[in-house]
Amino acid sequence: MKKVTLSKAIPFTVLMAIAIISIFIPTLSNFNDGGKYNSADIAWMIVATALVFLMTPGLAFFYGGMVHRKNVLSTMIKSFVATGIVSILWVTVGYSLAFGETIGGFIGNPFSHLFFKGVASGAPWSLAPTIPLTLFALFQLMFAIITPSLVVGAVAERIRFSSYTLFIVLFSLFVYSPLAHWTWNPEGFLYKMGVLDFAGGTVVHISAGCAALAGALVLKRRKVHIEHKEIPPANIPYVLIGTGLLWFGWFGFNAGSAGGATALSVSAFATTNTAAAAAGLAWMFFDVLKGKKPSVLGFCIGAVVGLVAITPAAGFVAIPQSIFIGAVAALISNVAVFYKSKSILDDTLDVFPCHGIGGIVGMILTGIFATKNINSGGNNGLFYGNPDFFFTQIKGVVIVVAYSFSVSYAIFKFINWVMPMRVSKADEEVGLDASQHDEKYLQGTLLVKSNGTLNEQEKGIAENINF
Repeated sequence: MKKVTLSKAIPFTVLMAIAIISIFIPTLSNFNDGGKYNSADIAWMIVATALVFLMTPGLAFFYGGMVHRKNVLSTMIKSFVATGIVSILWVTVGYSLAFGETIGGFIGNPFSHLFFKGVASGAPWSLAPTIPLTLFALFQLMFAIITPSLVVGAVAERIRFSSYTLFIVLFSLFVYSPLAHWTWNPEGFLYKMGVLDFAGGTVVHISAGCAALAGALVLKRRKVHIEHKEIPPANIPYVLIGTGLLWFGWFGFNAGSAGGATALSVSAFATTNTAAAAAGLAWMFFDVLKGKKPSVLGFCIGAVVGLVAITPAAGFVAIPQSIFIGAVAALISNVAVFYKSKSILDDTLDVFPCHGIGGIVGMILTGIFATKNINSGGNNGLFYGNPDFFFTQIKGVVIVVAYSFSVSYAIFKFINWVMPMRVSKADEEVGLDASQHDEKYLQGTLLVKSNGTLNEQEKGIAENINF
């Protein structure tokens, strides 16, 4: 048996400690608040919660298909492992930090719902009064899961698995939870300022995009990036599958943020699909204008950018304007990706140009096209004669960008000080699937003769095929 080091023992020890503590948490009856719940809203929000969960494996396929084949599994598990880490973290303290009793409008009291205390038996959330509080908390959990998963794409092919799991924990506690409290808790200071973010333009995409930029800067460049080697995507069909799962799940992401089966959820559903369609086409057609051929990757990446950009606006803008939001966001991100490719920034899968800038564009365009005709609880934007709200959105974006980048940068530097984040040159060369997980992604086609046997030449070919 191999000698177990302290760093390897800590994760297991912490998990078992949480498991033992959970035994002694008192059990209260479910949903005994006496409030009136709506069965249709409950049914829709359960579906929406499941849809948002589906986005995380979708993201794993999306990212896994774009990296080198020797890093497919390591990239996918770094996204997917957040389903485990954040779920436990959310129940223990994460939900309390995001939606617990406010401390100065900046963070929730960590003890208010420790180990989901009072969630199952508590009164419904003020902005979702027709569903049980537990369902609201689980819906919000799915957002908390996918946000650190997004950052993986920027640091792929060179970050240690153990280091990234620690990043998920620290990012969730010190970046995601505070931003969720500021933006979505009625006592949060951005909420009180009047910043509108329907489903996560700031909380999810700008925070993840800025963290991605910080991570890429701290981890520095891969060897292949320094040598300007072009890495072919491992599996473009994976990217297509991932995009489909993300698009499908995004209906729950945005339409579910209405908090129930309402007309507003239908509007958000429609704007989500329309923006994604416009962005996918805009990215692909813009590539054609630049002399490229229409590509699967181009349409898929563009569609995801459109989904990112419409996220903060989905429940505040009308359907026609969502076409403009999707198309403009795709063009801006496309140009950003081009200029990033000419720089020394090694953001492996363009997380900052797509999610960071896409989220920023979406927040700004919300400030332009939001209208109370769609959501009376929202605001009118610049296009409808309200410049004050537009500048409020700008201020919100600046605050979130500054906070997300600076704290994420500090987290990456801290982890790098505690344990090396970067794999060794030898491990990077052999690939993280083998060096970090002792596993290998196999892909390809084995040529078999009609009689079921292979001659010596065919055996040699087969041995060199990854399938």
